[in-house]
Amino acid sequence: MIEEHFTALSATADRTRAAAPKVRAWARRLVTVLEGGGRLLTCGNGGSAAEAQHLSGELAGRFLRDRRPYAAIPLHADTSAFTAILNDYGEQEVFARGVRAHGRPGDVLIALSTSGRSHNVIAAAKTAREIGVRAWALTGPAPNSLAATCDDAICVEAAEVATVQEIHLALVHALCAEFDALTVGPAEVQP
Repeated sequence: MIEEHFTALSATADRTRAAAPKVRAWARRLVTVLEGGGRLLTCGNGGSAAEAQHLSGELAGRFLRDRRPYAAIPLHADTSAFTAILNDYGEQEVFARGVRAHGRPGDVLIALSTSGRSHNVIAAAKTAREIGVRAWALTGPAPNSLAATCDDAICVEAAEVATVQEIHLALVHALCAEFDALTVGPAEVQP
């Protein structure tokens, strides 16, 4: 079982190399948005929420080197707001309402879903596009509703959810590395 998992992961990683130009383009756009005072919003459910929060943390903190912090907000991380929205508006609206609260025209939303069928993540992407926030997705196999709703998507072609999530994490790290390479160096970091 272990060997089969690593074989599938390796094959999926090889196929995903084709996404490198898209990851570079996303990093360039994020630099423009975040250096200009904009925000990155992220969302996902379960493991995808963890990866969304990981991405936000790498940009607000640091990844490969010291640099200034950037506005990156995981929409599920404020548990008081999240549970209040969930209680008052329902599961479908939990991320969409966060996009309305925090998103501004020109910002970016990165939505993660291994299936591409998470209704609350799709609702966030639809809301983002309605208010002028660019929506990108990391999903599982195409076609799927989330990829179709977003401005751009990287769809990981893998049979197992675990493999999709592992490749999403590699894509998050690749995006952060590319972002770091394009941003201001440590001399500009404020103590």
